[in-house]
Amino acid sequence: MSDPAVLDVAVVGAGPAGLTAALLLAELGVSTALVAPPTRPDDVRTTALLGGSVAFLKRLGVWDDIAAAGAPLATMRLVDDTRRLIRAPEATFHAREIGLDCFGVNIVNTDLTGILEARLAAHADLARVEATVETATPSADRVDLVTADGRHLAARLVVAADGRRSRLRDAAGIDTTTWAHPQSALVVNLTHTRPHHDVSTEFHTATGPCVLVPLPGGHRSSVVLIETPDEAERLRTLDDAALSRDLERRAHSLLGAMAVEPGRQVWPLSSLIARDFGRARIALVGETAHTFPPIGAQGLTLSLRDIACLAEQLVEARRRGDDIGGPATLAAYERARRLDVETRARGVDLANRALLSDALPVQALRSLGFLLAARIGPLRRLVMREGLTPSLTAPRLMRGLDLLPGPTRGGG
Repeated sequence: MSDPAVLDVAVVGAGPAGLTAALLLAELGVSTALVAPPTRPDDVRTTALLGGSVAFLKRLGVWDDIAAAGAPLATMRLVDDTRRLIRAPEATFHAREIGLDCFGVNIVNTDLTGILEARLAAHADLARVEATVETATPSADRVDLVTADGRHLAARLVVAADGRRSRLRDAAGIDTTTWAHPQSALVVNLTHTRPHHDVSTEFHTATGPCVLVPLPGGHRSSVVLIETPDEAERLRTLDDAALSRDLERRAHSLLGAMAVEPGRQVWPLSSLIARDFGRARIALVGETAHTFPPIGAQGLTLSLRDIACLAEQLVEARRRGDDIGGPATLAAYERARRLDVETRARGVDLANRALLSDALPVQALRSLGFLLAARIGPLRRLVMREGLTPSLTAPRLMRGLDLLPGPTRGGG
C-alpha cells in the first residue's frame, strides 16, 4: 500500500475522553483523526461533570446541550450509614456557598457520547475512522496504525484513550501500577415517588458507598452501589421488584418508593496508574492513564484535565516550533499531570480503605474529618473548591482561561 499521509494527531478511543480530546484538538487547528469503533449504545452508567469541566465543555461548544440533557447537582450530602461504634456526622455541601448555582450536572453516558459524536460529525476538519486499532508501531518521527479492517494511518502523536486494557499503552512499552479492591459496583437507574431536589446523597456503609445521583425530571436517579462482589452479583440477578425494594431499604426511603429501569451492570473495582503518561509518541489520557473506584465523582473530570493539559502542551510546543510528539513535549505533559493524578487516585483509595476499616482509630480520624468539614465554614468551602478544580494543578481551560498563544504551523 502507498505510504499514508501523516496527521498531526490520531486519537484512539471513542469514550467521552477520546471524543473530547479529538474535538478539542480539531478546534485548535490540529489535523486530527478519531479512530475507534462506534460508541456503545447500552451504557447505563452516568457521569458527573463538575467544576472546571464546565468551562472546558463550554470551550468546546457542547455545554448547553449537556446541561439540557443532564440534571444539576446543587447539593452533595454525605451520610454515615456504617452503624459502627464511631460514626461520622452528616456533611452537606451546597454549591451556593461558593457562589455557584450547581457543582455541575449528572448525565447518562449514552446521552453524553451522543452529544459529543454529533458535534464531531459537524466538524469539517476531523476524520472519523470507525475501526479498532490492531497494531501501533512507533518510530522516530511518527506512529503507524493499522486497523482491524486493514486501513493504515500515521500520526506524529497518538492520544491513547482506549481504556484500561490499552493496546496503545502496551505499544509504547508503558507499565502500570495496579491493585484490586474487594468490591464491585452495581450500576442501575431508577424512578422514585419523591423528588430529589437536585441533591446527590451518598450513604457510606461498611462495604462501600451507595450513591443516589439526580437525573433529569426530578423523579429519576442513578444509583452506584459498591458492595462485596458476591452481594453485587446477587443483587444483579434479582427481579425488578425485589431489587427496587432492596435499594429503597438502603436509601431509607429517602426518595420514596423506587422502581428500577431496564439495564443493570456490575463492575469489579480496581485501580491503575500508568508509570509514564507519554512515551514513544503516545500520550495517555483518561482510563488508559488512571482508573480508580467511582468515589467522589472524580473519574471523567480528572480525564478532562488530562486532555486540557495535553492540549496546552501541544499548543506551547507548536508555538516554540518543537515536535508535538517528541520527548520534550511528552515529558512536559508528564510533569504537569503526575501530581494531580497521583493525589486523586491515592486519595480515593485512602478514603475507600478508611471506610472499610473496622479499626477504632481509623473510624475516629474519619469522623473528625467529617466533623471539621461540616462545622468549619472556610474549611468546607476550601474542600468544595479544591474538590471541583485543584488550584495548583488545573490547566488553563479548566480555570476558564484560554490556552497559551494560538497554534502556529511551524514545528508540527
